Amino acid sequence: MTSRHPDATVHILSSTVARLHVGTEVEEVVAPDPRALRDRIVEEMRQLAASSGEPAQATLVEGTSRWPLVVHPDGTYAEALDPATPETGRIPVTAPLPAVPSASVTAAPSASLAAPFPAEPISSVPVSDAAAAADVALAPAAPEAAVARDVAAREPARPTVQDLLESRGGGSTRPRATEGWQGFVRRATGGAVSPAPGRAEQGRLDRVKRVQRRLDAPRTIVVLNPKGGAHKTTSTLLLAATFGTFRGGATLAWDNNETRGTLGWRAQSAPHHRTAVDLLEDLDEFWNPQGSSLAALDTYVRTQVDARFDVLASDEDAAASSTIDAAAFDRLHALLRRYYRLMIVDTGNNMRASNWVAAVDAADQLVIVSTVREDTAASAAWLLDGLREKGFGAKIDDAVTVLTAPSSRPDRRLEARLSRHFEQVTSAVVSAPFDPSLVDGGPIDFEALAPETRDAWLTVAATVADRL
Repeated sequence: MTSRHPDATVHILSSTVARLHVGTEVEEVVAPDPRALRDRIVEEMRQLAASSGEPAQATLVEGTSRWPLVVHPDGTYAEALDPATPETGRIPVTAPLPAVPSASVTAAPSASLAAPFPAEPISSVPVSDAAAAADVALAPAAPEAAVARDVAAREPARPTVQDLLESRGGGSTRPRATEGWQGFVRRATGGAVSPAPGRAEQGRLDRVKRVQRRLDAPRTIVVLNPKGGAHKTTSTLLLAATFGTFRGGATLAWDNNETRGTLGWRAQSAPHHRTAVDLLEDLDEFWNPQGSSLAALDTYVRTQVDARFDVLASDEDAAASSTIDAAAFDRLHALLRRYYRLMIVDTGNNMRASNWVAAVDAADQLVIVSTVREDTAASAAWLLDGLREKGFGAKIDDAVTVLTAPSSRPDRRLEARLSRHFEQVTSAVVSAPFDPSLVDGGPIDFEALAPETRDAWLTVAATVADRL
């Protein structure tokens, strides 16, 4: 028997802000536009459903309008209007609504979430009972039903709220410029004159949309290079921070070093020092209904509040003799998929370690990282050759290579030569600039990153997201 969360209530405060109430807990949900707000509300409810193992139910409230939302552990959901109960005026949610894959739910973009996305009715009559159903349909109707049918036939068809929404067409809201002279003009005129965003800003908005694309299942991204100092850990954190910032929660950066990695050290501090080894030891508790909650997992991961992602560190005990092997990785991965939609996995330097191979095997997307140096790039090229020999050729063909500048004045000729090589063996090559705030090896302050660095990693994240 699973542990069931209390039904949630979601108050829609505006087209971009909502407040989620679950029991005594209250969480504010913020998004850049109405569609993203809906997606983030569904994601919050999906996490509740995943932790309890059964559909999570919520009542959406906007002004005097109420309607139910049911989200299943796999992310499918259903929204529909129901008649209000005469006793309370609330919408009854007495049974789960039919699951509708989120990708198949369509609706015109709106300025708010007040208009629900109706679920398609699903017949409950078995095929074998078709004849019986036909007999029922052809049976004489009760007098009251016949009168109601005659009245309905005489009345002209009237448009519904759905007709009103669909009449607006499929175009999305025009983006508002916030940068350059276009943004200055819009602010100076109070919005009376609102030019479209310039080319640079529109390009950034397009990349943000690519990062925010809906995923139909949890995805695992694995960051690789068998040489130390190749910027694997830095790349893992910057990718997680970018996805977390633009997608919201449900993003995890995971240090899958078989002994000790530095991801936990480079992350912002947390009120505990638990690691993947501690989670592995207590893993059975999470398969117990009383222990399987996202709140319980918070005592093992390190929340990066500003960038909205979590970190699972590798073993930090210098005296420990235990290691993470392939079986341990698979057990952890199976659990974490229940709570996170996106996992970015940092790897160690031993490509022969069983947990290293298990991570590559579980990867939905590989990211090959290298600094613009001969030795680091040669290590990455050697890795790709080895993975092809091990049967991972298809994943290598779809991999993304990231070349990071090791100094403020990298060797441009070397960078061009490395780009040409990796463009021929992976699907894309993206360059990231040198950033002095990353040099000291301490915790990464995402607010201190240069705008050029943030923009480059947005490009990396969008390139990766295109392939998920």
